[in-house]
Amino acid sequence: MSGRGRTSRGKSGAGEKGSSGRSYRGHAGLTQTPRNMRRRKASSNRWIERQLNDPYVQETHKRGLRSRAAIKLEQIEDRYPFLQPHMRVVDLGCAPGGWLQVVSERIKLNKGHGALVGIDLLETDPIGGAQILVGDITEPEMLDSVFTAIDGKADAVLSDMAAATTGHRPTDHLRTMALLEIALDFAVQILTPGGTFLAKAFRGGAEKPLMDLLHKHFDKVRHIKPPASRQESVETYLLATGFKALDAKQDKSPDQT
Repeated sequence: MSGRGRTSRGKSGAGEKGSSGRSYRGHAGLTQTPRNMRRRKASSNRWIERQLNDPYVQETHKRGLRSRAAIKLEQIEDRYPFLQPHMRVVDLGCAPGGWLQVVSERIKLNKGHGALVGIDLLETDPIGGAQILVGDITEPEMLDSVFTAIDGKADAVLSDMAAATTGHRPTDHLRTMALLEIALDFAVQILTPGGTFLAKAFRGGAEKPLMDLLHKHFDKVRHIKPPASRQESVETYLLATGFKALDAKQDKSPDQT
């Protein structure tokens, strides 16, 4: 835990992982079982059982967080602190608002510090002090709207965007990488020097050309898999810090010069 006056949180794991690594045992030593199992498909029962016995899901409900992903962001930021009061932060793919909740608390938005903008194609319930925009981040007018909302450039751009999975891992990988590239392009246009970029990636990380681009624009790039990210999940996160604002001439590719 960083020394920025944050309150200490209790350990999320109220129970322990079962032998499968996917279920969890509660204080009574028993794994909860879904009701009406015979009426559902086996895959549905497995998903429900995992949700019932996942301590991070339980913590999400107990704390009033909007998504399990909020705990992932807390774990990433506890390990590599990058959020501070007065920061201007943009959250791409913000629905249902779990990351907005965490950022709002850590930049002290309720005390009038900093600025927070969330963007999603879906409607997102309000977060006190945050400005939430509905639309496509690839549209030029969206970038203009964000510049206006934060009154300048952002100190951090976050993206938990994920493509709908098909079950075909090579296809899912390509879709996730495409969203990562879109998020990075957005971040490069709006980040202030020294800024931070955090985005969902895919197990195995980004492809070499994308990693080369990240290293070109940032001082340090890390792959992180927070404890709240299920081990069987293919997701991971890329944390890039120390944004280097390249001048227009330096940023041009060889075929543009």
